[in-house]
Amino acid sequence: MEKTQNKTQSKTMAHCFNHVGVSVPDIDAAIAWYSKVFGFVLIAEPVLVKDDGSHFGNLVKNICGDKFGAEKIAHMVTGDGTGFELFEFVDPKAERREDTMEYWKNGFFHIAITHPDVDAKVEEIVASGGLKRSDVWELFPGEDIKVCYCEDPFGNVIEIISHRYEQVMANRF
Repeated sequence: MEKTQNKTQSKTMAHCFNHVGVSVPDIDAAIAWYSKVFGFVLIAEPVLVKDDGSHFGNLVKNICGDKFGAEKIAHMVTGDGTGFELFEFVDPKAERREDTMEYWKNGFFHIAITHPDVDAKVEEIVASGGLKRSDVWELFPGEDIKVCYCEDPFGNVIEIISHRYEQVMANRF
């Protein structure tokens, strides 16, 4: 098969990835961990949003449904300006999933963060309370692209990959 510059050209311009929302049981601990391990920057301190008839209370209840009572929310940014939104659900209280790697179920199952030294970053994740879920792999034999699946201390799955996505996948298959 002949490789082309852009196999999936679209009539619309590619949209930018704006942010990802991550649920954690302790927002302050999560802010500290993501700041320390990945250098994410806090741009909006945690605030409490409640089902109290306020604009944001009504907005979040509309999104989350009738079970929603309260949450803490904080906003961080990554090195390229992508948003990283943290949620600590207070009512109902946040619960850790029993199986954090239910990859066979629909929905997002990991985030990926680029770091040139995957081995060192994985060591730092483990030393700071996270978990190494897989070995460090050479993604394509003979190429220096490394990848490893980990978890933050709160049970969220994180892929650490050595190169930017377009460097890894463009014109690959």
